[in-house]
Amino acid sequence: MKPIRSLEDALNRCQAMGMRLSRQRRLILELLWQAQEHLSAREIYDRLNQQAHSIGHTSVYQNLEALSREGIIECIERSEGRLYGNVSDSHSHVNCLDTSQILDIHVELPPDLIAQIEQQTGVRIVDYRIDFYGYRSPESTAEGSLPNGS
Repeated sequence: MKPIRSLEDALNRCQAMGMRLSRQRRLILELLWQAQEHLSAREIYDRLNQQAHSIGHTSVYQNLEALSREGIIECIERSEGRLYGNVSDSHSHVNCLDTSQILDIHVELPPDLIAQIEQQTGVRIVDYRIDFYGYRSPESTAEGSLPNGS
């Protein structure tokens, strides 16, 4: 199945799966693609209502559950609750510990590393996701500088 890389892809996938593209569902998808960040259901509800789109809590929650269940959007389970994002295909995350921001990145591990993991575990790897954790700081974001200050 082709990965969802745009709002148009997400809308097309909904239609291909026979999901009704209600006004609320379309608004949620549009918001996630515009925001380009992971949001809680409450943040989605608040933003849509701030934009003068009258949409209820229940509608937001039901649509988010349906969209994530069908793999059209991403749902990340965190201790503070669920966060929703627009990238649904396999990818990794960089978790910023100062801002709580979650950045989507695509990482491809070297084949020899995957083979080493398979050999150690006896499990054939077919997919993977990596979570990185770190801090944003002026020193580490300067071009060419290394995290250890070298």
